[in-house]
Amino acid sequence: MEAQTQAVEQNAPPPQAMIMQIAFGAMMSQALGIAARLGIADLLNAGPRPASELADATSTHEGSLYRILRSLAGAGVFRETSPRVFQNTAISDTLRSNVPGSMRSGAIFCAEPWHFDVWANMPHSVKTGEPVWKRTLGKDVFEWFNDNPEAGEVFNNTMTEMSAGAAPAVVEAYDFSGIETLADIAGGHGFLLSQVLKANPEMRGILFDMEPVIAGADPLLERESVADRVQKVSGDFFTEVPAADGYIMKHIIHDWEDEKAIQILKSIHSAMNDGGRVLLVEGVIPSGNEPHMSKVIDLEMLTSTGGLERTADEYARLFDAAGFRVSRIVPTKSAFDVVEAFKQ
Repeated sequence: MEAQTQAVEQNAPPPQAMIMQIAFGAMMSQALGIAARLGIADLLNAGPRPASELADATSTHEGSLYRILRSLAGAGVFRETSPRVFQNTAISDTLRSNVPGSMRSGAIFCAEPWHFDVWANMPHSVKTGEPVWKRTLGKDVFEWFNDNPEAGEVFNNTMTEMSAGAAPAVVEAYDFSGIETLADIAGGHGFLLSQVLKANPEMRGILFDMEPVIAGADPLLERESVADRVQKVSGDFFTEVPAADGYIMKHIIHDWEDEKAIQILKSIHSAMNDGGRVLLVEGVIPSGNEPHMSKVIDLEMLTSTGGLERTADEYARLFDAAGFRVSRIVPTKSAFDVVEAFKQ
């Protein structure tokens, strides 16, 4: 084992190169966001095209666009097949619009100037333990999105996209039988809920979120043919949620520090029908040094919302404080797990 480790280390790039790759990560994030916003992957869907054609189609400067695409091709995003001619790769295919597994909205979200401004203030979070969204942009994150609808749409599209990527894996991995009414708390436009309902035709759903969010849910619910089985309810999950047999939350509890997360779970505890359960779709942080998406998203929580990603033990303590008991954690084929808990 030691010999294998040494062989891997000998074949790895020099430490200086690894540090520079991380240090210049913001550059690559911005390049990726530019390509996503310009729709380059969509333009390449029919086959390779020269940078000159791509520049004409996107009204950009050819030489500058070429340099962006060349940098991304070096990371496996696009491929330069001949001088200044590019084609899609399996990685850049995820930047296409309206395809299963699309990450286009997420790439745009991460590269938005206002998002970069928040990240730039991370040192303040490290010194104080406080999020810096309000310090940077004047209001707390969700209030700011409500007051800035164009940015809010980017955020909501990203959340819907993440649900689209996670939903099939969650539906495949978890057995929802026994739940008559499932409430999707802070469920956005309801994509995850719609997929669970389609796989469980006897189930009914409640989509719970802020009024401006659920107001835009009808097109998705109708497209997925579940609108007649979904009740839309708006409100504040810190104070009251609708009664249901099951509650599901995807990437919600991680937005909040422990005290507020417990408050949300207590609201559910008070409203839940007897024998009900709570399901959190979150990335549970593994132990050790292995890379995991949740360890990176945790830095987003640190700077933006003040929440955090959690380990299995931390979720168990969180649920226990709200009157629940974690029964199991179900892994999925996505980056998310399903944390299942029942009333104590």
